[in-house]
Amino acid sequence: MAIRRVGVWAAAVSLLGFAAQGLAQGQGASSGAGPGAGAAYPIRSIRVIVPFTPGSATDIIARSVSDRLGAALGQTVIVENRPGAGGTIGTAVVAKAAPDGYTLAVVSAGHAINPAIYDNLPYDSAKDLSGVIPLASLPSVLIVPAALGVKSVPELIALAKSKPGALNFTSAGVGSASHVSAEKFRAATGINAVHVPLKGAPEMVTETVAGRTQFALLGITSAVPAIRDGRLLGLAVSSPRRSVSLPDVPTMAEVGVPGAEFNFWIGMLAPSQTPRAIVSRLHDEVARTLLVPEVRQRLGNLGAEPMPMSPEQFDAYMREQLVTVGGVMRAAGVKGN
Repeated sequence: MAIRRVGVWAAAVSLLGFAAQGLAQGQGASSGAGPGAGAAYPIRSIRVIVPFTPGSATDIIARSVSDRLGAALGQTVIVENRPGAGGTIGTAVVAKAAPDGYTLAVVSAGHAINPAIYDNLPYDSAKDLSGVIPLASLPSVLIVPAALGVKSVPELIALAKSKPGALNFTSAGVGSASHVSAEKFRAATGINAVHVPLKGAPEMVTETVAGRTQFALLGITSAVPAIRDGRLLGLAVSSPRRSVSLPDVPTMAEVGVPGAEFNFWIGMLAPSQTPRAIVSRLHDEVARTLLVPEVRQRLGNLGAEPMPMSPEQFDAYMREQLVTVGGVMRAAGVKGN
C-alpha cells in the first residue's frame, strides 16, 4: 500500500513539475515585472503564514514543504502560525501584504467557504489572493457506529428519512472540512439531521463510536484505526476516486450520491498582484519538493493524495469552490462563530 501511494505521488507530481518548467519558461519573459523578476527572486527570507494552529494538517504539510523549499531557493522559509476566525485572520495578513513573493499563505479548503459564512471579510478571496499550487487533498470517509446497524449509504439515507431530525451528525467545528462534507451530503441526499460541532477528530470518533452521534465525514487517517478494529463502519469516501488507504470503501458516486463529493485540500497562495514569473518559480520549486521521498512519505502518512494543478487551474478550481461549496453553506444557513 505504501509503495502504491508513493507511486501515485511520483507520477502525478512529476507531471506537475514538467508542466511548471514549461510554464516558467513561457511566462518569465512575458511577466509584467520584466524577465529579471523571477531570476532575481528570492534575495531574502520568505514568510509562510499558516492561519491555523501548530500541529494541524495544514501546518504539518506547510512545514513539510517549507524546509525543502527554502533549501531549493537558497533562502530561509519561515512558517508563522496566525490562527483564528476560521483561518481568516492569518489569510488577511497575506491578502494585504506586498505582492513580491516574500509573504505567502498555506490555506485549506475553508478559504473558499469563509466568504459564505463570515460577514464583512477584510479581503476578497477571489480578487486579493492567487493560487500558487495545491499541496495535497485529504479525502474524508462517511462513518457510522458499528452498533447502528447500517451497512450502506442507502440504508443510512433511508434511516434518516424515516426519522427526520432524529439523527445527529458531528464535525470538528462550524465551517470545518468535516462540517462542509456533511452539509454537502445532507444537501445531496435531502436528509434532515442535527449538527453537533465538536473540537476535533478524536472527539468525533469518540462520540460516533459511542452512538451519541450517528454519522460523520471524517478525514481518512483519523478514521482508519476505528474502522479497522470494527468500532466504526466506513460507508463511502468523499473523493472522486477510491482512497489507497481504504480501497474497499466505495466513492459517493459509486453509491449513487455524486453530489456529496468533497475534497479537503491544502494549497499555497500569494497576494494577487505577485509577478507571474515569481508565482511560476514558486510553483516549479514546490512541485519538485513534493517529489522528495521523505516529503511524500510524511504527506502519505496523513492520508494526503496529490492534487496536480497549474496556478491558473488552481485559481479556476477555487473560483468554482467559492460558488458551489459556498452555495451549500449559504443554503444551510451556516454562520461562523
